[in-house]
Formats: sequence, structure tokens, C-alpha cells
Amino acid sequence: MRDESLAFLRELVDTPGPSGYEQPVQRVFRDYVGSYADEVRTDVMGNVIAARNPSGWPRIMLAGHADEIGFQVRYISDEGMLYVGGIGGHDPVVAAGQRVVIHTQAGPVAGVLGRKAVHLLESDERDKAPKLKDMWIDIGAADKKEAESLVAIGDCVTYAASFSILRGSIAVARSFDDKMGAFIVAETLRLLQGKAIPAAVFAVATVQEEVGFRGAIPGAYGIAPDAGIGVDVGHSTDYPGADKKTGGDVKLGGGPMIARGSHINPRVHELLVSAARDLEIPFVIEAVAGGTGTDTDAIQMTRAGVATGVVSVPLRYMHTPNEVISLDDIERTAILLAAFCERVTDEEDWIPK
Repeated sequence: MRDESLAFLRELVDTPGPSGYEQPVQRVFRDYVGSYADEVRTDVMGNVIAARNPSGWPRIMLAGHADEIGFQVRYISDEGMLYVGGIGGHDPVVAAGQRVVIHTQAGPVAGVLGRKAVHLLESDERDKAPKLKDMWIDIGAADKKEAESLVAIGDCVTYAASFSILRGSIAVARSFDDKMGAFIVAETLRLLQGKAIPAAVFAVATVQEEVGFRGAIPGAYGIAPDAGIGVDVGHSTDYPGADKKTGGDVKLGGGPMIARGSHINPRVHELLVSAARDLEIPFVIEAVAGGTGTDTDAIQMTRAGVATGVVSVPLRYMHTPNEVISLDDIERTAILLAAFCERVTDEEDWIPK
């Protein structure tokens, strides 16, 4: 991956952006993609829409959601402890003991997600998974008054974990899900620079995916795409105990996952697969019988219907502070999407035959 692109990815994943609080991430996205788009706008939901050849035909929407899971401050106790609710899906077992950052109007405040020490748990408590409501964030405040001088109800919280390279092209960060997708759609526009294409391509960093695809719904309605591809992470199965019988044979470095199933338009799938084969990009077919769990599910049902697809990047340890991914897979996915956009003609027929 080129140095400028890697720096952009690092900045995206290290910038806080839980669902509903995506503005800092979207500023990073706008600053980067503006160099490669004919126009960039932000809608009322907060989706950032970067267009290449906006008057072209057909209209293609590439969506990667900019939001991440996080927490929200709900209550401050007399002892100065912060009680939070989850934004998106959390495993409380993972959350316990993690360092966090509260993002306040005055700036970041460091904290720790605390719970009763194992030595003090009753025997029956030790066999039970902890619940988020039984945890708190300790910011070192002496009491409620001091805590309230630093933190406000409604402030968002993220894990205090940053981007790092583990080895070779294998990287770790807290929010590859799915700022990596926003990175890929931006890189797709960069790769299309200087290419004569008939299609209008809209690279969209959507918001609020982790709380119900809420950005993709109005975002797609406003764009009115003919075809749409959701770019997200998928579960790899290259770790101990993974069930390949249900999850397929998916490994980091094995290339993007191209979905096939009820929510996937056959022509979109065909173009993605043929592009991957022509460019000798390794890939795996992901069998998805029903909903994909991505923005694609919302895009498909927009207006009179959209021809949709899903391209995912294999990921380990989803929704934890340390998501692990291959940078090679990320780069290959952007190349694949650019090739897809180049192959779409102005006479494309998306109607299933």
C-alpha cells in the first residue's frame, strides 16, 4: 500500500466516530476524497457523498460505513464513576478492564472500564458473563462534582486502542469495522482518476450502520442508484475453533469475499467475479442466504429497488478493541471495485434473467 494511502487509513481508524458521533471521521474522509472527486457533499444525516462523473449513467453507489461501536455516558455516580450504555453490539467480557477515551467538548478524557475484582466475586458470579450495566468508567475523579466538571451526559466513548502493524501486511486497530470500508470507497475514486467511464460513481461514507443502517437508507434514496455495493468486514475462519462448515474457508490474505445470495443481484455478482478473475485477484465466494447485515440490505430496498452486491474484507476479532486484518486484502478490494466500475456500461441490464 502506498504511503499516502496508509496514512489516510491510519488516521481514519484512529479518529473517534461511534454511531451518531461520526463528524470527526467524516472530516478526515472529506479532506482526502476531495482530491479525487468531481463533487463532495454531506447530507442531513451526516453521510459524506463523493461523486465521480455525477451526470453519468448508470448510477453506482459504493458504501462503507464510517461509524464504529462505542459507548455513551448516561449517569455519573456520587463517587465520580461514569455509567454508560453501548452504541452498537458489545461483548461485555471483552469490555471489562479496557482503557477508554471519553470524547468531551473540551477534549479527550482518559478512563478505565472497571468492575468488581475477581477476588471479590461470589462463587455463582464467577460463572456468569458480566453485564455492561454492572461496569463503570473510572476517570480518577474524586467525586461527582469533579467528574461533572470534566464529562457531560451524552458524551461518547471509544476504546483507547490505535492502529499498529503486527507483522508484514497484518494490522490491528479498534475500528476496521468499518472505517476500512470508507477507506476502500475513497481509494476506488482515486484509482478511477483519469479513467473515462460512462457510469456515475458515488463513494459514500455512511453513518449509523451499527445501529440499524440508518444512514444508508436516506443516503441511497437521495442518490437514487441503479446499482449499489456495500463494502464491509466479514468473519475470517482462520483461527482456532472456527467452524468452516458454516462460515466457509476464509483467511486473512486470501482476498476479498464476494457475496452470493438472495440480497445479491446476479449481474452485480457476475461483474465482480469476472473482474477479480481477469485481474487475478484472489477471492472467496461468501454464501449469504438471507440478510447480509450490511448497508446493502437498506440500499437494495430503496425506491423501486437497486441491484446490489456485497464485498467484504476478512477480519478477526470483530467488535473488539483489537480487530485484525490484512492490508493486502484492503488494497485488493479497492482495485476490484474500480475494475467493476470500469466494466459497467451505459447499456447495463440489471434485471435478473
